[in-house]
Amino acid sequence: MPDNQKQHWDHIYNTKAEDEVSWFQSYPKTSMEFVEMFNLPLDANIIDIGGGDSHFADALLDKGYQNIWVLDLSAAAIEKAKQRLGENASKVHWIVSDVTDFEPPVPFHFWHDRAAFHFLTTEEKIYRYVAIGEEAIAKDGYLVLGTFSENGPKKCSGLEIKQYSETSMSARFEVAFNRIKCIQEDHTTPFNTVQNFLFSSFQRK
Repeated sequence: MPDNQKQHWDHIYNTKAEDEVSWFQSYPKTSMEFVEMFNLPLDANIIDIGGGDSHFADALLDKGYQNIWVLDLSAAAIEKAKQRLGENASKVHWIVSDVTDFEPPVPFHFWHDRAAFHFLTTEEKIYRYVAIGEEAIAKDGYLVLGTFSENGPKKCSGLEIKQYSETSMSARFEVAFNRIKCIQEDHTTPFNTVQNFLFSSFQRK
């Protein structure tokens, strides 16, 4: 990503309330349905890529999960999440990093990414992300990616994104992962616009 992307996201998180951004969800219903479907043990290593100040970590903590990691390019996003969680923030591992520079500290049993992967628009960055995921996710571990579908927006927060179909997403990860299922979902933003997402789930071979 360009160097100014960090400044771009820090500016957004420093100037907007959480319900003033299009991706806001008060509860990550679809993401938590995947957690429940996979029946993850409470000591599973779970990482939220591009988690920012989303409420996925909150929902995991409420369920009793003990090993939660949140990675985001924006320190401002993570600081907002910490403030919201209060004392519970100490129960989460926070990582400020570009995902394509990430060096996984542990094998992950569940890699979750809602709306980060689609900001990678060059083959080099996409390849790097996939390679890191292949290294980071434990055998039989799970990968869930939420991206804009081919019926979704072509830009987000002023940045170009890459749309995905079930076929194109599966092709990216087929070497090291078995596809479980892909679903499309309409996300209603705080501004009452609708964004069509593709959620794709895989299991590490």
